[in-house]
Amino acid sequence: MVIAVEPQTKLNKFEKFKAEKDGLAVKDELEHFAQIGWEAVDKTDLEHRLKWLGIFFRPVTPGKFMLRLRIPSGVISSQGMRVLAEIIQRYGDDGSADITTRQNIQLRGVRLEDIPDIFRKLNAVGLTSIQSGMDNVRNITGSPIAGIDGDELIDTRELAQKVQDAITNSGQGNPAFTNLPRKFNIALEGGRDNSIHAEINDIAFVPAYREGELGFNVLVGGFFSAKRCAPAIPLHAWVPPNEDVVTLSCAILAVFRDNGSRANRQKSRLMWLIDEWGMDKFRAEVEKVFGKELLSAAPKDEMDWDKRDCLGVNPQKQAGYSYVGLHVPVGRFDDAEGMFELARLAEVYGQGELRLTVEQNVIIPYVANENVETLLAEPILQQYAIAPTPLVRSLISCTGSQFCNFALVETKQRALNIARNLDQKLEIGDRLRIHWTGCPNSCGQPQVADIGLMGTKVRKDGKTVEGVDLYMGGTVGKDAKLGTCVRKGIPCDELPEVLEELMLEKFGATAK
Repeated sequence: MVIAVEPQTKLNKFEKFKAEKDGLAVKDELEHFAQIGWEAVDKTDLEHRLKWLGIFFRPVTPGKFMLRLRIPSGVISSQGMRVLAEIIQRYGDDGSADITTRQNIQLRGVRLEDIPDIFRKLNAVGLTSIQSGMDNVRNITGSPIAGIDGDELIDTRELAQKVQDAITNSGQGNPAFTNLPRKFNIALEGGRDNSIHAEINDIAFVPAYREGELGFNVLVGGFFSAKRCAPAIPLHAWVPPNEDVVTLSCAILAVFRDNGSRANRQKSRLMWLIDEWGMDKFRAEVEKVFGKELLSAAPKDEMDWDKRDCLGVNPQKQAGYSYVGLHVPVGRFDDAEGMFELARLAEVYGQGELRLTVEQNVIIPYVANENVETLLAEPILQQYAIAPTPLVRSLISCTGSQFCNFALVETKQRALNIARNLDQKLEIGDRLRIHWTGCPNSCGQPQVADIGLMGTKVRKDGKTVEGVDLYMGGTVGKDAKLGTCVRKGIPCDELPEVLEELMLEKFGATAK
């Protein structure tokens, strides 16, 4: 089934192949693809439509695919984590996994012939990868400590799951939302510290009291792209913490689906439609689909804390329990062993549950206080520390050129090496957030960092070499704002000295 959209005078090449065949249609062809092998699959199916199922062909590793899951609010069972570990274990040195900046997990090294069996294993533990790529709604994010945070206002986990279920037909695939003009991000915040980066989502629900009743103010339109970055702006609407959240999300998606531009993909995100129409018209069109008048927004939201990274041992609102945040360096599991160990720890010390964070880390909730010291003595905590060094602690990185054909530079290992070396040389008073992204698509979100580094190519000594553009000024938490580019074209081999000087001059660092 292909949802009809208004005809436009000019369609980009993506819209043309979407009109020929809905991306979700390849779901019924997986067994056939597995039998004939990836090299025999139709090129458009291989390189594009499989992304509707979360399956990504990687030109830099031909025959070895990336599989992107959907893990709303970053909540995954130990059983689910173990199944993911088993999947990548099959591929030996080729198998690895990354925690993403949307509380998600991506598996690498996967072979197409194994996908039908992998999907059966995922289904058995309640996991899905449906509609996780291309012009679909990405993973629904929420506070990683929802339900266990003693200061939270709204536990958003159930609502996040309901939003995902509505968009994906409970993981079976929903043609109503598989033909958006462009990708789409939704987040629900129930705490006080803006853990979700509300400002960078197409829809963000943030806690607010309206006439004494607790619910959500709604922000819309935030996004990053190669051509433009825009923070989300108020919809001037408030909804109670119930099914209205789901209904409004679907209404906004429907308006975007039916009216968003399908000509220039660089101008197809939601904010471009809002700019074209103006907020009054956009809000009125959303109300028509929503089915009733939207309530006016609360005067202010309740996100009034600095952002927490949730590392270390922290008391839960449940008496006698703590959650323990473990640092996963740049979110990378190089093999299955670390994932198996985290699953084991969650079962031995917790209640068989793990939480993923947008900082690419892992939380074990429900650790009985009397067992915390024993947990901290586990050998794996040497690898996944609760108190890493300052620069390493707040380091974020996208996949980089090792696996992503869009990336212009290698990011993860380079980022880690530079941060570790600078941590040895400098005393950093406060946490300093450094974000790396390999290309202008900004998966590593450099615009929200104290120091953001975007991969590029630069000329040095007559040769083209890997380099970065430098961003500064991004802030998170209660007064979040996006940073801007302040310097272009720094060769990567000069970057350690540039960063050291910057930290000494601008961020209060001192030499050890």
